[in-house]
Formats: sequence, structure tokens, C-alpha cells
Amino acid sequence: MGGTALAQAGSSAVAQEHGGHGAATPESPGETPPPHGDHGGMITVGTVDDARNGFDPHALLTDWETGIVSRDASGRTTREFEITAEEKEIEIAPGLMFPAWTYNGRVPGPSLRATEGDRLRIRLRNLGSHPHTLHFHGIHSAWMDGVPGAGVVEPGGEFTYEFDAFPFGCHLYHCHFVPLRRHIHKGMYGAFVIDPDPARHPDHEAVARSRLLGTPENAGWQELLMVMNAFDTNFDDENEVYAVNTVAHAYAKRPIPIDRARPVRVYLVNITEFDPINSFHLHANFFDYYDHGTTLTPTLRTVDTIMQCQAQRGILEFSFKDHEPGLYMFHAHQSEFAELGWMGNFEVRA
Repeated sequence: MGGTALAQAGSSAVAQEHGGHGAATPESPGETPPPHGDHGGMITVGTVDDARNGFDPHALLTDWETGIVSRDASGRTTREFEITAEEKEIEIAPGLMFPAWTYNGRVPGPSLRATEGDRLRIRLRNLGSHPHTLHFHGIHSAWMDGVPGAGVVEPGGEFTYEFDAFPFGCHLYHCHFVPLRRHIHKGMYGAFVIDPDPARHPDHEAVARSRLLGTPENAGWQELLMVMNAFDTNFDDENEVYAVNTVAHAYAKRPIPIDRARPVRVYLVNITEFDPINSFHLHANFFDYYDHGTTLTPTLRTVDTIMQCQAQRGILEFSFKDHEPGLYMFHAHQSEFAELGWMGNFEVRA
């Protein structure tokens, strides 16, 4: 943690503007509020080159990788995924490059999505210069755990992890080679979502169908993936840049459009290294929270702030149907994190 270090990392990349908390109140109640996404002027200046990065944080919100799908002899769905480990410089704030270790050339890595009970095969090819693994937060055998002695892939090698998709929920995967904190903070992680199979949950079938990708019920929701992460740019074991989906203030500069008529579901994952807790706070609204996403009824109701330790995750559900159009902020409720990149806006549209 350290704003001074972020400034030292490159003043052109993170120069701060000064000013009040947005412009004046609209003259009429029905008028769209003016932009106020800079949290009092504390925001990075400039834009990140998404094309050079090879990924766009806005595309990452909805970019689900469902694999190559087939059926086995028993009729069960099999999903096959291909992941490469590779080293790549990425831009995490305007003009500020970070020497990342990536899955498929992006941070976070591909967002894998399957259905409860599917057979999964995930082939990891290591194109980097260090040993790597895939450790999935889910249920699998010891030989598929992706830890030293079980699924380590040396440079130039490959390994296929195979297991059944259980339990349903909002999960993640990450490299589990040593030193662990180095492999994680360099960018080797991604989301792993298992949708519930409605046939297995007759008492909550409607809720399960609303989470199952591809159903009409699911299409009625606006689903977003948010991976809370951070970057130690000078390798002093303290973070200088904080973000959701890697790029500081990406959703402050380009707010996330929200259709007021449709509910919102956020798959929230915290993979921040060097800080024990991260958080999500929603302005002017409240949400229901499903810890780890492994229940079909909320574990918390009507809250506006949630804390997560590293690797904790959950599902947030909320609606803006009774709100007026405008910008609604969300951010970490550690002020330092917000000012160093972890802050954005929903743009609610009629």
C-alpha cells in the first residue's frame, strides 16, 4: 500500500486531477446527474492501450469461456479447455507497464464456465520460463490439485487436469507453485464459475435456471465478472495499483452500462496479494450476497458492503429498477484502494 510509490512509478501515468466531488446538482429532478466518477479528483490521467494489452477490461466483464463441448458414451457433457502460461508486459495504468505472468496472455486469465456435473479437461501448456500449475478451487482428486508433486508443468511442458465440476458456485483458479505469492501477484489467476444444474435442485429450480448460462431465465440478468486485484510495481511487497479486472479506474473513465429494467448479478472474486482484506461497496443501493456462490438462497440480505480475504468470492444480486438514470459509484471501501485505481461507476439507463 502506498500512494507515494505509485506516483514515483510514473507521474505521467497516475497524475491526479484536483476538484470537487462532481459538478452541481441537476436543475430538474428528472435530469441525468452529471459525471462524478473521479471520487473528488483522485483518478489516473490518460488511457490504457487495450489493443496492445490484448484484452479490454470491459470485455472481461462478460467474456465467458465455455470450452469445446462434447458428450461421452453416457451422454454426460464434457468440456475441454486450452490454457497457456506465458510472460507478457501489460499496461495496468496509463503509461505504467507491469511484467506479468499470464494465462492466455491476459490478467485475469480466461473466465472458465461450466455446469454442475460436467466432466472437465483443462490442458495447461507452459510457454514461460518458470514452472507453473493450475490449482482449482473445487472438488477433485489429489493428483489434480495443481500443487508441487501433482500437476506441475515445467517450461515447454504440458499437463491435463481432469475432474467433475463440483460444487456449483463462484470459484477461481490460480498457480500454486512456489513462491506462491510471487506467482499470484504476477497475474496467474482467473475465475472458475460452475452453474447449478436445475434438475439437481427441484426446491430452487427457478433460481438455478436463472444462473444457468444459456437459459431464457439467465438471459434476463445482466451478469458481470469482477476480479479484485492489485500490483506491486516496485517489488517491495506492497501494492501501488489496485483495480477490478486489472486496469486502474477503467470503469470510472468508461462506466459500465446497466439496463434499469433488468437485475444485475456480479461474480466477485478477490485475489489481491499483500493486503489481507479487500472490499466492494455499492453506492445508493443494496444487494443480496451468496458467499462462495454455493447456495441458492442468500447468505446475507440487504447489505451495501462486503469484505473478502484473498481467494474468497461470492455472488452479488441487485436491481436499479426503482432508481433514476445516472451514474452510481462502486469501489473498495478502503479509501487508499479507491484512489489508487479500485473505483468505478454503473451508468444506469432507462
